[in-house]
Amino acid sequence: MNWLSGLRDSHKCGSRTARLVLAAATVSATVMVGVGASTAAADTVIDSIPVGELPTGVAITPDGSRVYVTNGGNSRVSVIETATNTMVDTIAVWDSPQGVAVTPDGSRVYVAHPFREVVAVIETATNTMVDVVSVGTLPTGVAVNPSGSHVYVTNQLDDSVSVIETAGNNLVDTVTVGDLPLGVAVSPEGSRAYVTNVSDKTVSVIDTATNTEVDTIGVGDQPMAVAVNPSGSHIYVTNQVDNSVSVIETADNNLVDTVTVGALPSGVAASPDGSRVYVTNAGENTVSVIDTATNTEVDTIRVGGRPVGVAATPEGSRVYVANVDGNTVSVIAVERCLGSLCIDTGALVGRGSMGSSGS
Repeated sequence: MNWLSGLRDSHKCGSRTARLVLAAATVSATVMVGVGASTAAADTVIDSIPVGELPTGVAITPDGSRVYVTNGGNSRVSVIETATNTMVDTIAVWDSPQGVAVTPDGSRVYVAHPFREVVAVIETATNTMVDVVSVGTLPTGVAVNPSGSHVYVTNQLDDSVSVIETAGNNLVDTVTVGDLPLGVAVSPEGSRAYVTNVSDKTVSVIDTATNTEVDTIGVGDQPMAVAVNPSGSHIYVTNQVDNSVSVIETADNNLVDTVTVGALPSGVAASPDGSRVYVTNAGENTVSVIDTATNTEVDTIRVGGRPVGVAATPEGSRVYVANVDGNTVSVIAVERCLGSLCIDTGALVGRGSMGSSGS
């Protein structure tokens, strides 16, 4: 099935097959924290966590204690405790949840529901849905700005981005972008939002002060997800048909490099120190690790079936990957090396009592 035709069909029929197609469109969270020195990495899958049906979106709380995973095949969001890598709760939401994002204070989670044209609001203190906001047609990608004041949602069939004010969970603006907008990420200082337009082969740049599109950047074929590095100097875009990642310099919005990765790259996330970018390759069940200093693929990690969503913990010792086939989340332990000395965070943390903050 052609991905674009399947996407349009999914809005019409809402069938299980169509939802499987839509699952491949899920975007990942953007990590925006301090930049550190580049180090070598040799990463290993240390756990596989059973979750709900067709897991797609992944978002991690700012303290790193919880992972929220949308299950596109049912009406649930799975909650994973990172200290034990176990699912500790399931949250009832509306059907076919996809994109997911957590507010900077960790109090709320926003979830896009493409077939209901709404965004659900979850209160993390009780893990319950407390509000619903109407947005555009086929909403999928979700991102929260650094101050937590606004949420940006891509509406694929409206060619627009909905802007939600979190104080009252009200829709306050709609921004016109390119054709079939999908992924969205906000810069660390909050002045720009970046949106992938699947059919246009472009990225829209939104000025968040005026909520207007101020630039478009040409990238590869079928751009899916987008991530901003911690300093805000570069963005990374997965191109599903090209099996590549576009590297864009934000100072002048120029494409500066293209990195070849695995088959059908979907999700993307930056490490907290900015030294690595993690890309899920849905066509070959792997995660590519990109060294941002050289813009080269330096490692390939085998995970579960059809990986899509990906997110890194705030301290950088873990990467969580949603696998659509098999209904699991893979946990990757990041090994850090300085010269000949390597520390495998998996050996220190894993399933043990130290949790994700171990070092």
